[in-house]
Amino acid sequence: YRPEIDGLRAIAVLAVIFYHAEIILFGRNYFQGGYLGVDIFFVISGYLITTFILKELKHTGKFSFLNFYERRVRRILPALFTVMLVSLPIGWLYLLPISFVDFTKSILSSIFFGSNYYFYYTGQIYNAESSLLKPFLHTWSLSIEEQFYIIFPLLLILFLKFFKKYIYYVFAIGIFTSLLLADWGSKNYPSLTFYSLPARGWELLLGAFLSQLEISYGRKDY
Repeated sequence: YRPEIDGLRAIAVLAVIFYHAEIILFGRNYFQGGYLGVDIFFVISGYLITTFILKELKHTGKFSFLNFYERRVRRILPALFTVMLVSLPIGWLYLLPISFVDFTKSILSSIFFGSNYYFYYTGQIYNAESSLLKPFLHTWSLSIEEQFYIIFPLLLILFLKFFKKYIYYVFAIGIFTSLLLADWGSKNYPSLTFYSLPARGWELLLGAFLSQLEISYGRKDY
């Protein structure tokens, strides 16, 4: 258990809440950059997932994909399904038929962790006015994380097996490439860039890089 990480999560959550609340104090919105809380979450996720993988490899000499994905399922799906079951009757009562159909499609895309691309292809821009009728719009970030969980463990195991001496360079290249893509995409394809894993990957990989440093050189507790 890492209390400092829970504290960082709390800061990230509050930042996002205040951002969406659009609180104006003395004629100014002091939380207009609160969406950075999502970026903080991505870094934390990359760090925690990589730490879990590296520690298992260090202590057992092998990595169980079954155990890894079972933990992810038990951690995420019960809460997600609960929110879906509670939201469906409310959506049935208050949404117009066409909005309810779209709502159910967004639920299906969330179950299969593809809602980030679903909301992109349906033309939604995060925090746009029409997003008020998209109760599951927030699952775009969960889908990005789950896509990362599916791809990253396998790639990390392969790189550690064949390029362990150069693992820091591998992380650095991945971070730099994704950051360049995010910068270019934010100017040319802002909506797709916002929702896509490749453009968000540098945040997750930055957390993974920090985890590798900690595993290799230890961590000081103050």
